[in-house]
Amino acid sequence: MATADQLKTLIKSHFDNEVERFNTVSLQIAAHEAQLGHINIADEIRKLVEKSKLNIPRLKHFSNDFQGLILESKTDNRFNDLVVSDQLKARIERILNEDRQKVKLKKHGLDSRRKILLAGAPGTGKTMTASIIAHELGLPLYTILMDKMVTKFMGETSAKLRQVFEFIQERKGVYLFDEFDAIGGERGKDNDVGEMRRVLNSFLQFIERDHSDSIIVAATNNIRLLDSALFRRFDDVLQYNLPTKAEMVRLMENKLGKFKGDYSLPTIVKPISKLSHAEVSQASIDAIKATILADKDKVERSLLIKMLNDRTETHNRKRK
Repeated sequence: MATADQLKTLIKSHFDNEVERFNTVSLQIAAHEAQLGHINIADEIRKLVEKSKLNIPRLKHFSNDFQGLILESKTDNRFNDLVVSDQLKARIERILNEDRQKVKLKKHGLDSRRKILLAGAPGTGKTMTASIIAHELGLPLYTILMDKMVTKFMGETSAKLRQVFEFIQERKGVYLFDEFDAIGGERGKDNDVGEMRRVLNSFLQFIERDHSDSIIVAATNNIRLLDSALFRRFDDVLQYNLPTKAEMVRLMENKLGKFKGDYSLPTIVKPISKLSHAEVSQASIDAIKATILADKDKVERSLLIKMLNDRTETHNRKRK
């Protein structure tokens, strides 16, 4: 039987949307029930908690028009899973720490970092960072697919953006504006159209007026394309780069795990052209799959090199 304190904590964590705290207390109750010999109820509680952790994306239905444009997901990416420079990890950790202690900051008239711009080449960890922030803070991740919104709602995008920001105010979460280049381009460009300028102006007004408890993250592949007026609306701007050789080694070590053979990964990285974090990870996964299908226990050095080279060739073709 749950104690009174546990019940109060469960109720508080539910209304505060603290998913991790809720799950922790639930598992504590399950462990207590198991000690009392109530095995069935303990197993049921554990299964419910595990089921809640499943990362099953689902569409968030504002209206029928929004189907496929806003995606809600629960994430299991942890801070330690991110392979980037120590400096960048420290800045992400600062965002997490400020949010966790925002009450302390508010007592001194200060706000935590809530509006973050992530910039860098595709596959360098921007989306994963938004996912990690959501997981570490126990919040749902809402991805707003801006390129699709602009394409589908050209002429009424500003009105749809207003609905999105109203939802941000109503429901606490991490909101990722993906492919932000779709609306964030510099105003006044020769190829710009009046509607897109109005959309960007609307976004600037909405984000400046937003004082919700949600975290807003915008991701762009090319920071140079963005309008200069955007930068002062964000509390922090994080720049993502292609992985260094040391980071590539860490990525492969993380992915290969027990499948790594008896060879030096740095010697494999050396001749490989620059790949993104996602490309290095996927090459490692490809090597593991081939190894399993060949009924082997370890990824051979030559196979890993081949998979990296395949990704490099694809990468180079995209750049041409």
